[in-house]
Amino acid sequence: MRPDSPLLPETAARRFLDSLIGPSRILVAISGGSDSTGLLLALAEASKAVPNSKISLCAVTVDHALRTESAEEARQVAALCGSLDIPHVVKVWQGEKPKAGLMAAARDARYALLAEAAENFNADIVVTAHTADDQRETLAMRSERSEQPSTGIADLVLFDRRIWVARPLLSCRREAIREYLRTRHVGWIDDPSNDDPTYERVRMRSRLADEVDAVPDAGEAGDLRTSVAASAARWLDQHFVMHSPLVGQVLPAGLTSERGILDYAIARLAAVFGGQAFPLGRKQTDDVLALIKSDQPDRMTAGRVVFDLRRDGLFLVRENRGILPLTLAPGTRGVWDRRFLVENAAPMDIGVVAGGAEMQSDRLPRGVLRRARSAAPCVVDAAGSEVPDRVAKKVRISPYFSPFDRFLTRFDFIFADRLAAAFGTRPYPKPPLGLIDGKSI
Repeated sequence: MRPDSPLLPETAARRFLDSLIGPSRILVAISGGSDSTGLLLALAEASKAVPNSKISLCAVTVDHALRTESAEEARQVAALCGSLDIPHVVKVWQGEKPKAGLMAAARDARYALLAEAAENFNADIVVTAHTADDQRETLAMRSERSEQPSTGIADLVLFDRRIWVARPLLSCRREAIREYLRTRHVGWIDDPSNDDPTYERVRMRSRLADEVDAVPDAGEAGDLRTSVAASAARWLDQHFVMHSPLVGQVLPAGLTSERGILDYAIARLAAVFGGQAFPLGRKQTDDVLALIKSDQPDRMTAGRVVFDLRRDGLFLVRENRGILPLTLAPGTRGVWDRRFLVENAAPMDIGVVAGGAEMQSDRLPRGVLRRARSAAPCVVDAAGSEVPDRVAKKVRISPYFSPFDRFLTRFDFIFADRLAAAFGTRPYPKPPLGLIDGKSI
């Protein structure tokens, strides 16, 4: 639920706990900064205020090992959690850090370590301390890159198909959280990177400092996206056919649907078939819709996908370019071409390359079938030869949805879940949250 005015952290914590379905173990991500410290303390107080509460807390600190002080800061957080009788663990980002794309790599590593800690603690949900200030900065940064309305930071995200991550303090101002901590005589750690103008967010924070202090609202955009996603999910049921994990077909009637539904569905189907983390861009989506509107058999390529318009509908197939091989040792797993999750249970190293599928279909045009075969996964040995059936049977290959399987916001959940059904793969875990005052959180 989105409040009309800022919430106090203690109010936000109570509302979040009220929204949980059944007994819950909550993993709190805490760095030691004011936001995450306030989140931990507010949840601890709120859970203790409920007699016979079936909610328990645990905590994790992710040490990115990027600053010499980080290990000592993690020990300070551990001491705070110990004083609150909250189990706590430190997870360290190991290995060499990339020189380019450090922040993106750190974010991905952080969420992977949070998921690992959640499994260790048998937690039902992870919470992070994103605030209204973070939301305001995010909306401002995205508005400079695009004129399209932004949903901003999602209040609920599924990570790696494994664990839901919630942001209970998105309606709380940072200064209110700090005042809450001051009244309880609890300190926090200031990360110097929060003042480093090298980062875009820090520069935007400085620019916004003198503007009118208002609670940002991405709710209208989020509601619209959720509504369109639900309509697109129904569109999938009625107009979309999977011939294999390699070929999708939009039936002719589906191509005449309203523009908003086609915008949403085509952009995301392209990302799935092309193995892209983000939906097809505005210009490319417009080009594909222009092809559809022409109503003349033709084809084009966009986002690594061949769109083949025929009289019996629009076919989507991965183009046979830029498909890199994947090598897996026994007992390991990996994502091939960002389209298939491959798990190697064979007692030998295997490789996955393009072009080995045996596909026959009287329902598919020959050109579509040929392209699908050339972009299909093939399991080979170290010498590059196709492995025998007894080995291939020990290699599990399942569809992987790049725009959804790593980070899936609640806005897109219903569409992604319906797409999983269309592909015949497992459904996404449902959020462990119910309703507040009759409205979804």
